[in-house]
Amino acid sequence: MISTSNVSLSFGTRTLFKDASVKFMPGNCYGLIGANGAGKSTFMKILAGDIEPDTGSVAVASGHRVASLKQNQFEFDQMQVLKTVLIGNKELFSIMEEKEALYAKPDFSDADGIRASELEATFADLNGWEAESDAAELLESLGIKSKQHGLLMSELQPGQKVRTLLAQALFGNPEILLLDEPTNNLDLETIHWLEEFLIEFKNTVIIVSHDRHFLDKVTTHIADLDFNEISVYSGNYSFWMQASELNLKQRHDRNKKSEDKAKELKDFILRFSANASKSKQATSRKKMLEKLSVEDIKPSTRKYPHIVFEPEREAGKDLLFIKSLSAKRSEPASFKNVDLNVRKGDRVAIVGRNSLPGALFLETLANEFTDISSGEMRWGVTTNVAYFPKDHEEFFTKDINLIEWLRQYAVEKEEFEEEYIRGFLGKMLFTGQEVMKKCGVLSGGEKVRCMLAKIMMQKANVLLMDEPTNHLDLESIISLNRGLGEYKGTLLLISQDREMINSLCNRVLEISPHGFVDANIGYDEYMEREDYGKMREALYPS
Repeated sequence: MISTSNVSLSFGTRTLFKDASVKFMPGNCYGLIGANGAGKSTFMKILAGDIEPDTGSVAVASGHRVASLKQNQFEFDQMQVLKTVLIGNKELFSIMEEKEALYAKPDFSDADGIRASELEATFADLNGWEAESDAAELLESLGIKSKQHGLLMSELQPGQKVRTLLAQALFGNPEILLLDEPTNNLDLETIHWLEEFLIEFKNTVIIVSHDRHFLDKVTTHIADLDFNEISVYSGNYSFWMQASELNLKQRHDRNKKSEDKAKELKDFILRFSANASKSKQATSRKKMLEKLSVEDIKPSTRKYPHIVFEPEREAGKDLLFIKSLSAKRSEPASFKNVDLNVRKGDRVAIVGRNSLPGALFLETLANEFTDISSGEMRWGVTTNVAYFPKDHEEFFTKDINLIEWLRQYAVEKEEFEEEYIRGFLGKMLFTGQEVMKKCGVLSGGEKVRCMLAKIMMQKANVLLMDEPTNHLDLESIISLNRGLGEYKGTLLLISQDREMINSLCNRVLEISPHGFVDANIGYDEYMEREDYGKMREALYPS
């Protein structure tokens, strides 16, 4: 167990939390949620002991080890990959190093022998003999092959470093596990593995994540950071969100009879319990579901942007024709011999173990990458394409305010008017004097919202979206999901947000440097195909 007592923290005049007292119990997985800037990562650092609060304290049960996912990818650059995982259990790693130093001494004394005996006993108690094989198995499960285990961390790609640091946090069965955005830079297959790992994990887990599907799969409780305090509720994220919205609706409906309210709440909990009973965790969570209560959940103070994509004109039936298309920027950013016909209304999820081939493919479709090796690509004459690139920093280099920034992309006369531009910025939660912000001071999430305003203003009938949820908070992700769900045009989407892919896409295109698969089914159905294993072997030969 880990708990806080009257923890407060402020930066200048801004208070993140005040007198926060909360207990995180063994066997539970808590999703820590809150708006961007609310202090989620800061609170996790306080729990990990990396930051001291202004007031209050953190208590960890005696003998319990706290492990956390490190955010600094360069911290272990000069250490071997396997050792980086082993250092996740600091006590065990310290013993291993001391043993190695003792046995390497040329003048091994009787005192050294006694000390070595003590170390060996503790080493065995900590399952030290299995440590290296356990660490190697974790790395393999996360896509880090055995031939890479002896490399220095500096020799790995950024995504591989993140996976190694995740293995470090998971290593050695810590009693308390703190994971801040653990699904970042993981492909969907590895996220699925992590979900299964955490479902079976018996100790305390606290997670910060913007992945709704991930939160729903693994969490038993939601810790909501709002109103400068932390409130803990039973249930997963979907239950918390729907209950919060329902409670807010009922607070606004002052004339609703109490018995009607009680019936509505009861019906809602029954529906939620029925849906949750289909999950793998149904048996272990049955008692938790019986204790769910909507009335205790406070409506959130957080705001949702209003995202609406309205095509200016309807596209023709055949939108995109691709024949034997190949392109290569570098390894593994390449694809070859892709054949594809995209029709009006298609919603294509572009997936892959590595995101680079799919990203290059979208970039090629958007005519942003023109060095095509072979093949042909032809858009229909009625198409109007809007492209959301994963890396959009080049759009924000000018020292201009948001009105001037969005005006750059105006086409029609009315679009140049300030009132018209303010309307789009207002939908993205930029109101009043916020529209006078300069591009250089925008956060990552604010830049994404600006890019979405730009795309909304384009009124395209085809959207190419490469990781549009990056840097967004959960409220913006939900709004984007709804906006794309109501969109009448055609969508090609790269996203690690499985909820978005499952709810939006009716077709899967998996691309690797070695080939592609085009399947006219949803993503979950695609993963359950009988030939899934053989297909993956062809796409990703060892």
